Amino acid sequence: MKTTMYDRLLQLPLFQGLCKTDFTNILEKVKLHFHKYDKGTYLTRQGETCSQLIFILNGQVVTEAENESHLYILNETLESPNVIEPYSLFGMHTYYTASYKAASDVDALLIDKRYILTQLTNYEIFNLNYLNMISNRAQTAHSKLWNGNARNIQEKIVNFILSRCNTPTGVKTLSIRMEDLAYLIDEARINVSRTLNEWQEDGLIRLNRKKIIIHDLASLVRAAEPTALK
Repeated sequence: MKTTMYDRLLQLPLFQGLCKTDFTNILEKVKLHFHKYDKGTYLTRQGETCSQLIFILNGQVVTEAENESHLYILNETLESPNVIEPYSLFGMHTYYTASYKAASDVDALLIDKRYILTQLTNYEIFNLNYLNMISNRAQTAHSKLWNGNARNIQEKIVNFILSRCNTPTGVKTLSIRMEDLAYLIDEARINVSRTLNEWQEDGLIRLNRKKIIIHDLASLVRAAEPTALK
């Protein structure tokens, strides 16, 4: 394997900090599957069993998460290098919470769960990276829950979107009917419509038919803060 490939693999979230000697030992014991996904094809779908780790080496992936009542779909953009739902590999519900589709040609690395349990967990750095990743997700979810009190309709809409996002960066697209969004945040439809149109006029979002497209979630969060707190 070329040095450039080593370097690329060592940039992956769960392998960061491993020395090349340890990674060479891993390659001798763990069966790695490299796969190329053409643009528009799915890496995995929501509800499928998570029995492996999928690392995105190159390319861009779009997530598609649909709620159980089919009222809305949230799309997010993931950049490489990245790993798909490491938190879904263990626990009571080991299935993917979203679908993942290649937004460009994607190079991916797949590692089966049994190799993770029998080989990769022998390395302290891997275990630490895994624990940190899962702990960070749990802490972020806890923070969203305890800091999600909305003081106005702007914050209600932002909290609704933010609490369902996996990452604070990248393009977000919420596919939802205006009346459904109003119902879910307990607001009048006309107030929701007015707020969204004001945001569009300010360049914070773009509205398409039943879609809210957010190019910079951080800017939208700042815009929803009360004036006194800005």
